[in-house]
Amino acid sequence: MVKTASTMLDLGTLAPDFTLPDTTGTPVDLASFVEAPALVVAFICNHCPFVVHLREALAEFGREYQARGVAMVAISSNDVATHPADGPEQMADEVAQAGYTFPYLYDETQSVAKAYHAACTPDFFVFDGNQQLVYRGQFDDSRPESGIPVTGADLRAACDAVLAGDEVAAEQRPSIGCNIKWVEGAAPSYFTGEPAV
Repeated sequence: MVKTASTMLDLGTLAPDFTLPDTTGTPVDLASFVEAPALVVAFICNHCPFVVHLREALAEFGREYQARGVAMVAISSNDVATHPADGPEQMADEVAQAGYTFPYLYDETQSVAKAYHAACTPDFFVFDGNQQLVYRGQFDDSRPESGIPVTGADLRAACDAVLAGDEVAAEQRPSIGCNIKWVEGAAPSYFTGEPAV
C-alpha cells in the first residue's frame, strides 16, 4: 500500500461548507453543527487498512465525544467506479458493522474532499465553536502492524482542549493513510501523489 500524508490545511481556516447525503439518503450540511462547541470532520472509507485499523476506536471516540457535545461527521470521497467497496450501500453496512453513531456522508463529486484539502484516509479535522480549524492530522501514533495501541490520543487532546476553552497544541502530526481514490484525471492540484516519508 502507498502511504500518503495529510496536507495540513492552515490552522484558522473556516470549515468549508457542505451538503452531502448520509447512508439513508438524508442531506446533512455544515449549518447543522453551528451550535456545537467543536466539530470533527473525518475523511474515511470502508476498505482502507489504515481506517480498518482504528474503526473500533473511532466508533468509541464518536460515542464518547458526541455525548460531550462534540459534533462529528465522516465523509467518504473515493471514486466508487474503481473502488466499489466504498459505495453508498456498502457505507450503510459499514455504519452498522462498525457501530458509528455519527453521520457517514458520501462525497460523490469529491468537491468536499478538495475543499478540505483532504489527501488520505483517515484524515481528521477539528473546528472550534466558530468553525475555525484548530487541529488537523492523525488520530494517534498507531498504524497497521505498528504494535502501538490505538487510543485516539491526538484527536482526543485536541477536542479536550476545545471543550475546556484552551489552546490546542501547536505541534500536530499529519495523518498517514491510503490516498483518496480520485476520479481519473481529477486529482486536485494540492495532491502530489507522493508517498509519505
